[in-house]
Amino acid sequence: MAEAVEDIEFRLLLEAVFRKYHYDFRGYSTASLKRRLRQARERMNCSSFSQLQDRVLHDPSAFPELISFLTVQVSELFRDPAYFRAIRERVVPYLRTYPSLKVWVAGCSAGEEVYSLAILFREEGLAYGGAVFDKSLRRRAVFSDHSLAADQVFAEVQLVSCRNVLIYFDRPLQDRAIGLFKDSLSRKGFLGLGAKESLRFSSHADGFETFDQAERIYRKRGDA
Repeated sequence: MAEAVEDIEFRLLLEAVFRKYHYDFRGYSTASLKRRLRQARERMNCSSFSQLQDRVLHDPSAFPELISFLTVQVSELFRDPAYFRAIRERVVPYLRTYPSLKVWVAGCSAGEEVYSLAILFREEGLAYGGAVFDKSLRRRAVFSDHSLAADQVFAEVQLVSCRNVLIYFDRPLQDRAIGLFKDSLSRKGFLGLGAKESLRFSSHADGFETFDQAERIYRKRGDA
C-alpha cells in the first residue's frame, strides 16, 4: 500500500511542477525520475513527495534546488570524440552543399556541444575562418527555452544533435521528440543521437535512413 501511495504522490508532484512552473517532467522515465526525486526529498529534509510538493509550491527558493536534481548538467567540449569525428568526416561534406547552415542542439546543458560543433564547423570552413575559441562563436549561438514535451517545431535546420537526452524519456515522449526533429529537418537533413540511443522503436523510424550505425547518425529520407 505504501508503494501505491508514493506513486500517487509522485504523479501529483510532477503535475504541480508543471502547473506552477511549466516544467513538464510527466513524460520522463519513471524509474530514473523517482530515483532523482528521492535524492531531492532526502537532501531537502522532506519525509514524503507530498511534503516536497508543499515546499516547491510555497517556497520559491525550493524549486531551483529541485531542478538541480531533475536535470542533467554533465557535459564537456567534444564529449565522445568518435561522434564528432563522424560528423567531421561523414556529415560535413554534405553540409557544405547547403547555401546556409542551421543546427539545432537539443538538450545542450551549458552549451559545450554547441561550441564543439561551432569549432568543428569553423575548422572545416563552414561559415567560419580560423579555429580559435573566441566571442565570435558565442555570437553565432542562440540559446532558447524549448520543451520537447510541450513545444512545437523549433526551426528548419540541416542538422539536429540530441545526445544523452532521449534515454531519460518514456516511449511516448521519445516519439514526440523524434517527430519534432523530423519535422524540423530540411530535406535530407541529419539527426545525430550518439551511440547510446537509436530510432529502432520509434514510429518515425521509416522517415530516416541509417547514415552512421556506430554513432547513430540518421538522414531524413527525401520523401519524408
